[in-house]
Amino acid sequence: MQPTLAGAPPRSRKYLVRDRIFGIGDDYWIEDEHGHHAFLVDGKALRLRETFELKDPERRVLITIRKKMLALRDTMTIERDDRPLATIKRKRLSLLRNHYRVELVDGTELDVSGKILDREFAVEYEGELLAEISRRWLTVRDTYAVNVVREDADPPLLIAIAVGVIRLAERERGED
Repeated sequence: MQPTLAGAPPRSRKYLVRDRIFGIGDDYWIEDEHGHHAFLVDGKALRLRETFELKDPERRVLITIRKKMLALRDTMTIERDDRPLATIKRKRLSLLRNHYRVELVDGTELDVSGKILDREFAVEYEGELLAEISRRWLTVRDTYAVNVVREDADPPLLIAIAVGVIRLAERERGED
């Protein structure tokens, strides 16, 4: 596994994210499976391009997610410590499943596929599951879970990938 995928040991491996919270200017807590605040999503209102920050409970910025300007097709970038970390682009489209490619700056590629708009998809590295994104485990309306499967995976990065992919899929469908 590439070292850029590893992160600090998390308190939990499953995180609950509310749908439709990622509007510009919106702030929202992502909770762990025990109901504790794990990450704060901060939608930046006064930015030229769509920007979200994923912060820890002490409100320190862990990850920044931005819509890339001047790209041939919609692209989201993920940064850590003001340095590029990854780029998300649509890979190919089929009738039942969407496919996105996440390219880390070190050249590592992650595959994201499934029913993105239904919040039923997976993030994989070389065919091995890193995270599952799903509503099926939950009874809470408008909420989906990001279940981090691999122990050495980076939960903030995987949550940022889920947020970015969902936002790109919504934009492609015209849900701005």
